[in-house]
Amino acid sequence: MKKPIVSVGIGVILLAVLAACGTNNDEGKEAGAEEKTQITLWHNFNGNDLRSLAMRSLIETFQINNPQIELKVEKFVSDGYRAKVMEAAKADNLPDVFVMWSGSMTSDFAQAGLIQPINELLGEYPEWRDGFMPGSLEAFTEGGNTYSAPMGLTPTSILYYNKSIFLEQKLTVPQTWEQLLDVIRKLNDKGIAPIALGNKAGWVAQSSIFSSLADRVTGTDWFMKAIAQEGAAYTDRVFVDALTYMQELAEAGAFQKGYANMDNLEMELLFARGEAAMMIDGGWALTNMAANATNEELRRIGATVLPSMPEGLGNSRSVSGVTGIGMGLSSKAQDERKEAALALIYAMSGPEAQRKTLESNQLVSYKIDLDRNKVSSIFAEVYELVTSVDFTPVYDVYLSSETAEVLNEGLKKLLAGTAEPEEVAASLQEAHVRSAEPARSE
Repeated sequence: MKKPIVSVGIGVILLAVLAACGTNNDEGKEAGAEEKTQITLWHNFNGNDLRSLAMRSLIETFQINNPQIELKVEKFVSDGYRAKVMEAAKADNLPDVFVMWSGSMTSDFAQAGLIQPINELLGEYPEWRDGFMPGSLEAFTEGGNTYSAPMGLTPTSILYYNKSIFLEQKLTVPQTWEQLLDVIRKLNDKGIAPIALGNKAGWVAQSSIFSSLADRVTGTDWFMKAIAQEGAAYTDRVFVDALTYMQELAEAGAFQKGYANMDNLEMELLFARGEAAMMIDGGWALTNMAANATNEELRRIGATVLPSMPEGLGNSRSVSGVTGIGMGLSSKAQDERKEAALALIYAMSGPEAQRKTLESNQLVSYKIDLDRNKVSSIFAEVYELVTSVDFTPVYDVYLSSETAEVLNEGLKKLLAGTAEPEEVAASLQEAHVRSAEPARSE
């Protein structure tokens, strides 16, 4: 493999060589002219949070440093991005480079031949490859090939709380389910929204609350057996119990009015302004709040893990989490397009990109020291928290996209009081079996 083009210096050398070649032919082309290599890029770094700003800055720098590469960039809002990628995958029309997730998306796309490995890029930069935390690259590995490099570390179920509200109301941060319900009741009695939620897109309740809550009830081993349909099913009593606890939250009035019509960004800002006492959200909230909340608001925020569950089989000192996103490489990108695409992937996930990502208040799965002077106080607190807990599965990382959507819709109905736990469990089991049938028949 040729070394990817990642600097102005290399670009200048290439242009000079091509210019010299141009003067030796008689085709009437202007000396030094070069046909640009075009590659397409899709991403969801469309917001004004610090992480999105940092990623867009990396893209702009790449374009400046590589004038011989023409990027055709399409930006999408986060809530609709995953569906857009899945739609393109079904039509076999993925862009050359695109943000993708580890887990089921990587596995499904690799098995379908839609993406190609980046093994040669990792081999070209061994120090970069070896700088990732254990298990990080493995999250993007399928059949012995690695298809992307992690661009972040994403805990999805951190319990954020407003220190001022808890102090003023003389409340203790809940460590058990019973304590959580008691805090919810006392906050409602005072007219204070207990937990901020923005579940318009459906995934927040599943990824940020249910994935961790359910693991505390069922344990991780049960979930992995249910995924494989080997000795466990979603209609099992233990899973129905987990859904019942979610229903109990809604019935206790845990969430503010209008949560079903609010997105996660609005939810995070509502919490940061002190309009709710708690929020159960992922590590991505840190970069959004750092960009939009005041320093005073940020200093009022604390972070911990979700409470333990009664007779739960799972680890109560854990958070659901995932290696996060990486840049996928389309199998259709070949020759010069592949070289350019690999250069872009390195520019967006190499050591310098990892440093900029961390400084944008986004956790990374790369070994790098944190400069506390460049991040918010709550980010530093969460940084310490995630190094002291275990990670458990996020449901939509392991479920197929179709099955995850069934769970998202089921949780919406459960929280709205229009479905019972047993109904949601049965629908999920049916969808999971249906999604696995094509793979089993091959």
